[in-house]
Amino acid sequence: MKKLLVLLFISAPAFGQDKLEVISMEETRRIEATLSSDEMQGRRTFTLGIEKAGQFIAAEFEKIGLKKLGNSNSYLQSFAMIRPKTTAVKATMNGNTIDPKKISISSVEKSITVSEKSGYEIATIARGANFINEWRKMMTSTKNTIVFFDSTHETMMMRVGQRGGQLYQNQPSVIFVSQNEKPSSFSIEATQEITEMPLSNVVGIIPGKSKANEYVIFSGHYDHLGISSRNMKDNDSIYNGANDDAAGTTAMIMLAKYYKALNQNERTLVFAAFTAEEIGGFGATYFSKQFDPKQVMAMFNIEMIGTESKWGKNSAYITGFDKTNMGEILQKNLEGTGFMFHPDPYPDQQLFYRSDNATLARLGVPAHTISTAKMDQEPHYHKASDEIGTLDMDNMSSIIRAIALSARGIVAGKETPSRVDTSTLR
Repeated sequence: MKKLLVLLFISAPAFGQDKLEVISMEETRRIEATLSSDEMQGRRTFTLGIEKAGQFIAAEFEKIGLKKLGNSNSYLQSFAMIRPKTTAVKATMNGNTIDPKKISISSVEKSITVSEKSGYEIATIARGANFINEWRKMMTSTKNTIVFFDSTHETMMMRVGQRGGQLYQNQPSVIFVSQNEKPSSFSIEATQEITEMPLSNVVGIIPGKSKANEYVIFSGHYDHLGISSRNMKDNDSIYNGANDDAAGTTAMIMLAKYYKALNQNERTLVFAAFTAEEIGGFGATYFSKQFDPKQVMAMFNIEMIGTESKWGKNSAYITGFDKTNMGEILQKNLEGTGFMFHPDPYPDQQLFYRSDNATLARLGVPAHTISTAKMDQEPHYHKASDEIGTLDMDNMSSIIRAIALSARGIVAGKETPSRVDTSTLR
């Protein structure tokens, strides 16, 4: 009997919802197989492989009939990644010269001059604080900021500094200074060499009918790790990223197909494939800053749904489940299907803050990531063995259908999740 219920759930008619048959396993496999093929060369950021993947996704959007975002004439949302190299730093705190090694600069400016009179926001990171969480928060700031952090965090600052070395156009400057006490006066002067590197998200929309200025976002990241001799298996050096995150990108495209066929969305639906997630989430960060967060009603970020969750088939988890009532809304719409959305079982890994939903979530948007990845024992995670043959395509198709069905009230404008309480975010 239990096996029969699973088979019924996998077939589209079991949902009793028009057009759900659009999300077929065959079509899901076709898209997944293309994105995770050797031809895409692992979709590493700044390579021909990821450019080819972006062109494929854009062509799928064209076939579906999605509109382009805003006044763009392309599905490619192009922007530049900025790689700065600090060449000189001079600094004083309370009139005393300090070692330039105690300063880490994240800025797209060639020349920087900062003092207590420059109008920068002032922030601190105290001894004992979670430095990684605080660093992430500072790096998503919308204002120029100088951060004084306790010297006990210097080693961690060195570790994350490399990620802070890649920025996007017009990103506010953030300067980290190892200083146990906030100084009353300070002066920092720096010069940098700037290199610009082009990147592209892929974005398409289905305009809303009666609530066109309210947005619902479906997303996944399409970049991965490329080609490497690290963790090779059977002389395979291509990190195909079938589950991470061709699976989430495939789900996003299949949802676009479904909602376009259904043609019942009152809110505007935005479908986005993000670049540069693996090197710091820069694609999602740039994308998120193009929206007024008050107009974004929900974000469904989908990552690594190709394997069974810890609860088995017909289940997935939602990061930050307790931050809004969005999970409750989705689960209510799945009554009678046998599918379950669970709270994130890996809270110690801080997944709510780590994935592409984080930028909008920090601004109050009910933005969550849906996943099945067993983060404590996923055998192919970030390995060359992450190939389509390791995925359960039947179950993955069922998960995509479950997302489509569970989101129907939000898409129709009949249900609106509560907002994230930003005062609780770190």
